[in-house]
Amino acid sequence: MTFEMGRRALMAAVAAFAFTGPAAAGGHQVVDEIHFLIPGGAGGGWDGTARGTGEALTNAGLVGSASYENMSGGGGGVAIAHLIENAESMDNTLMVNSTPIVIRSLTGVFPQSFRDLTLVAGTIGDYAAIVVNADSDIGSMDELLAAYRADGNRFAIGGGSVPGGMDHLVAAMAMQAAGEDPTAFNYIPYDAGGEAMAGLLSGEIQALSTGFSEAVALAEQGEVRILGVTAEERVPAFADAPTMMEQGLDTTFVNWRGFFAAPGLPEETLAAYQDAITKMYETPEWEEVRARNGWVNIHNNGDEFRVFLEDQEQVIGDLMRTLGFL
Repeated sequence: MTFEMGRRALMAAVAAFAFTGPAAAGGHQVVDEIHFLIPGGAGGGWDGTARGTGEALTNAGLVGSASYENMSGGGGGVAIAHLIENAESMDNTLMVNSTPIVIRSLTGVFPQSFRDLTLVAGTIGDYAAIVVNADSDIGSMDELLAAYRADGNRFAIGGGSVPGGMDHLVAAMAMQAAGEDPTAFNYIPYDAGGEAMAGLLSGEIQALSTGFSEAVALAEQGEVRILGVTAEERVPAFADAPTMMEQGLDTTFVNWRGFFAAPGLPEETLAAYQDAITKMYETPEWEEVRARNGWVNIHNNGDEFRVFLEDQEQVIGDLMRTLGFL
């Protein structure tokens, strides 16, 4: 009897050998290698999450090797389309994404949604923050609001997402909490968090809405000042940064991040990825990465991840309608 093995079936067989090989060798390595696809440029939240996760997985010995590819464009849509269009050759690839995959499908920025991908796992939450250049005269959220009220036409807040995207949404929440029109302020969009931070440091914008973890290292180096964090309490990773709440702004928000694979990923490959990520949480290598970035663990696999994303679709959609973004 003869048969022809399709390309995907052949790759699945090769992948199955790769995934089971290390375990058979008696080690605790679960996955041979992972290629991380990052939908934005270097230095943003997606970039930090993918590289931090790869660092923890490889240093803990759960994954043999990790590689990284930044593919910015279309607010993340270019990478999503690439993963779908090349699905048969991307079983070794995990794409990082976060709240924007929900926001941008709600707003129609790109036609795909999380339902077009294989859901691997949600892994972390990252608080949001409003920051200014360390040379700025603005030292608090009260002073930022005063500067905006004094000359709103010349005051711009930037972010690494499209208008109506997550960074815009967070700044709008703070404006609404301060009694301002959440849709009236001047928002400058950048393609990714790293470009937005460069815009702040070069003086293109007066303030930046960004992920807390993206600002911590630059705050420690004295490059930026964190004015307000969307956590209920100060985050130990940089406890000098005040929360929005303690400044009288009822604004809390956690941006989840997680990993997606190409549609049609073989079940045994998906199970291996989820096993490696689950075991990662028990390692000191992960705790070092998590604490350094001020992330919170939000771990859910497979169906739990799907339920979480469907709930996010409802919660974020309601918030955007309240703020006038939908």
